[in-house]
Amino acid sequence: MTPTRSPSDGDFSSLFNFLPIGAYRSLPDGQMLRANQALVRLNGYEDEAQLLLGVKDVATEWYVQPGRRAEFVAMLQRDGFVKGFISEIWRHKTRERVWISENAHSVSDPLGQVLFYEGTVEDITERIQVQQALRTSREQLEQITDQIPGMVFSLHQSHDGMRRYDFVSSGVRGIYEFEPGDLQRDPMLITRHRHPDDVGLLEAESEAVKQAPVSLSGEFRIVLPDGRIKWVYKRSSAVNHDSQGTQRVGVLLDITARKEAETALHASETLWKLALESAGDGVWDWNICTGEEFFSNSIRAMFGYAEDDIANLSAELDARTHPDDVQQMQLDRQAHFDGLVPVYRNEHRIRCKDGSWKWVLSRGVVIARDDKGQPLRMVGTHTDITELKEAEAQQHTLEVQLRESQKMEAIGTLAGGVAHDFNNLLAAILGNLVLAREDVGEHHPAQESLAEINRAAIRARQLVQQILTFSRRQTQEMQRQPLKPLVEEALGLMRSLLPAGLKLVTRLPSSSLQVLADATQMQQVLMNLCTNAWQSMEGRSGDITVALRDVRLDASQALQLGGLASGAYACLSVADNGPGMDAETQRRIFEPFFTTKAPGTGTGLGLAVVHGIVKAHRGAIDLHSRPGEGTRFDVYLPLAAEGAAGEALSAASPTLPAIAKSAPAGKHVIYIDDYEALVFLVGRLLRKHGHEATTFESGEAALEWMHTHPEVPVDLVVSDHNMPGLSGVETAIEIRRLRPGLKIAIISGHVNDQLLTDAAAAGVSEVMGKQDSMDALGEAIRDLLVRAV
Repeated sequence: MTPTRSPSDGDFSSLFNFLPIGAYRSLPDGQMLRANQALVRLNGYEDEAQLLLGVKDVATEWYVQPGRRAEFVAMLQRDGFVKGFISEIWRHKTRERVWISENAHSVSDPLGQVLFYEGTVEDITERIQVQQALRTSREQLEQITDQIPGMVFSLHQSHDGMRRYDFVSSGVRGIYEFEPGDLQRDPMLITRHRHPDDVGLLEAESEAVKQAPVSLSGEFRIVLPDGRIKWVYKRSSAVNHDSQGTQRVGVLLDITARKEAETALHASETLWKLALESAGDGVWDWNICTGEEFFSNSIRAMFGYAEDDIANLSAELDARTHPDDVQQMQLDRQAHFDGLVPVYRNEHRIRCKDGSWKWVLSRGVVIARDDKGQPLRMVGTHTDITELKEAEAQQHTLEVQLRESQKMEAIGTLAGGVAHDFNNLLAAILGNLVLAREDVGEHHPAQESLAEINRAAIRARQLVQQILTFSRRQTQEMQRQPLKPLVEEALGLMRSLLPAGLKLVTRLPSSSLQVLADATQMQQVLMNLCTNAWQSMEGRSGDITVALRDVRLDASQALQLGGLASGAYACLSVADNGPGMDAETQRRIFEPFFTTKAPGTGTGLGLAVVHGIVKAHRGAIDLHSRPGEGTRFDVYLPLAAEGAAGEALSAASPTLPAIAKSAPAGKHVIYIDDYEALVFLVGRLLRKHGHEATTFESGEAALEWMHTHPEVPVDLVVSDHNMPGLSGVETAIEIRRLRPGLKIAIISGHVNDQLLTDAAAAGVSEVMGKQDSMDALGEAIRDLLVRAV
């Protein structure tokens, strides 16, 4: 489709195309007339022609929210222009979701009739994501600090004493009885509530902050408007100090109740301990000289012990501390004893009465020392932080899984690219082998060597197919079908192949479990897993158990399996009672070419292929193994919705019709491929079969030849699709402009629905998958020539 150019474009067409943001011209009904390169790239296309050909109606094809286009048009009709119109859209070709900001105006004729819209489109996805992340982070911070008793704040204090509160938690209400926003608007509001007797302390703190990035802590009094007096504890520290001033974070706690309790109960140590324990933590009081230690009832209850279960000795809880945590706990204690840290703080695990472990945060301070500075008495608290530690562990696990998933995706992309190039090399090798064997004659001594080369090349091609399966670049025949019969069929074959001494145990459900799957690939998954299981037995006898069941994954389980959607799944399990795997082997088990077998006994692709197939089926694979306890692989596949079995969901590559017995000779074929060896080989093959062959290594070279040789008749053009510069489809579009009736065929190693659609729109007659051999390619070309006649 040729873009419509307005006479007013003039010299601004180059500016239009080189704008760093998208620019367009469209009809009011949504049809695109012009698009610059930035907008073309934004929508995932190679050039403007592709975009204009692909986009029919931006209202339904572009905006994520269908009604957004109507709002856009209404504003243009009302005001004649739109500024900063922010929407979420689809990248038209790839269907990725991005955020954009549009500016546009309508262009009318002298009678006021709208001719078209012109506008710009800026990709603001990153800005929106940053805003959303900041908003989420802010909301999470507010939610977290709302759970903390007292006021949490972030404060910037310049060197001249001016303050700015960047964050104030809702806890300020409980202390000062005003809103966080009040303090942010008037940063000095908090200082005007200081008790007159404590103003000097505030001034000393301000001077100290001006001099250096110090940490501050202490108690002071405030006076509320109604005359009430409160005690407040403040702790803050500097997080940044520069020429502009100091950024500080801290917390204010209302300690009025504690101060009142200390005043009223200072004569009674027991009551003082009860008051401290009321904060919710367990309290301990340790006589370091004698080893006696008072444990509050809440500490005993925290670990499930009754009062008589634990004697009042420090050794009692130390003996119940996890062995892995004892050394660090002792080091942290000693650091406080030596005065290196003002407060003892340590996280460790303690064994509960029921045998389980709880994480505690232990904090304490020495309150008495002898004349030599040696500690005599220490008091502190235990806080149960088990849930927090479990959450941290789960987060770490998810991060590791994410990194592993990203690594496997990267390896798959690399493997697929290498396999594609290697396939071209093998095609040249096998093609030249066919010609060489014909050239030397059937009884030539070299035939034996050539046959060995052929067998090795065939084996290499099979290896490439496994790599392509791993990288999920093979065409799939996805159908809605029952999984149980596929498993039963594969197991029937497995029983005849199973080595002596191994027993195959099956646990299959009564239901068939409908899934969307490629039958051949799913049987390959089961065969590879079973093969891996019996090879791990290393000649020993044992059981291989194959089980199939339906499961329902909740959101947490689905997330741990690599980000699946929650819902109903079929779970196919293969387990063995072999030697199991260590952690390092489990970490690398799905990597291509990784194997624990002896050199020459395995390619290391079996489980990598399984991983690729399962991912391509939108499923997940989970591994359970320990040294000496065997191994189990669980494959999760989403159950299909109700529907007719066998309904095809995606078409495989189009199959070639029956090969003609004979083909007309003397035809002129143009062959295009960026791989030089294939170009030479195909040209030789065509000439050997009596055709005239003109070959090129790029679409640009072929087009140039056709421009300069319009008088030379051509019967067929065969072009590779994936080439540097012009692709096969783009080359076909240009050839059809030069010779509208010429028959064109495209070859691709990855035929998909998008390629078929693009090729049909370009007038391509045939789309063929990469042929397995030169013979197959030659027959395909002869068949095309027959049908061209």
